[in-house]
Amino acid sequence: MIRKSIVVLAFAALSIAPAAFAAPSDTPGAPTTTAAPATTAAPAAAAAPTSKPGAVKAKHPASAKQVAQRQKMKSCSADAKTKGLKGADRKGFMSTCLKG
Repeated sequence: MIRKSIVVLAFAALSIAPAAFAAPSDTPGAPTTTAAPATTAAPAAAAAPTSKPGAVKAKHPASAKQVAQRQKMKSCSADAKTKGLKGADRKGFMSTCLKG
């Protein structure tokens, strides 16, 4: 309950902060305005990633050695699954399979 109150108060403080900390006007009682930033940001749609959220993009294509290792892992894993191996038996099988 205390955390929720703190978050609400912090949010409220942030929402009024620009008006509370604006530079005073030359004329008393005149509304305060803030200047727009000198530069504008690119549109959000152009900067949005096109891949799935959380996906990691590869910096370079996989080498032939990496592709071969992945294929071996897939093959050994499929063999272990068809044999119904689990736990230590699966671990031993995978180790032997990947070495060979």
